[in-house]
Amino acid sequence: MRRAVAHHAAGSWPAKEAVATVTLVFADRHRRRVRLADDKGKLFMLDLERAAQLADGDGLALEGGGFIAVKAAEESVLDIRCTGAGHAARIAWHIGNRHLSAQIEEHRILILRDHVIKAMLEGLGATVTEVSEPFHPVRGAYSGGHAHGHDHGHGHDHDHGHDHGHGELDSFGRRPGDPHYGHNHG
Repeated sequence: MRRAVAHHAAGSWPAKEAVATVTLVFADRHRRRVRLADDKGKLFMLDLERAAQLADGDGLALEGGGFIAVKAAEESVLDIRCTGAGHAARIAWHIGNRHLSAQIEEHRILILRDHVIKAMLEGLGATVTEVSEPFHPVRGAYSGGHAHGHDHGHGHDHDHGHDHGHGELDSFGRRPGDPHYGHNHG
């Protein structure tokens, strides 16, 4: 079986030496050692020294030569639009306060689809649309590559104690009774 033994960031490897591609959703792009199939179904072992956050355009060096190019798969995301810079900053704060990975662009923010978060953001005045496209979140200040959030259906479920029930939100997007009501995450 082929072995991919090194990770190279986009632009730092000879793309003309790509012998295959592998298309992965965001949740599957943080890896160290796992058996994968390339886009033509041919198996390979990803066997890196350390876990890496794989991004669109990165290259995985194969033992013996050649590379497998990484592609970001389209996935269900929320396209969030705000009324101005101040509104965008408040919306970004609420997203970060919930430890959600976010792709931040000049005129929009993208997060993985979550119907509860969508309702909260709409309640805060954002325009939120469900779209399907590759997801490229900002790497966090403390990220050694691992990003976590409230994954609803992507195989990375864990509870941070946030109440995802339905009900009225206060002006900060919190619900009375939420374990985090009345304090911030810093």
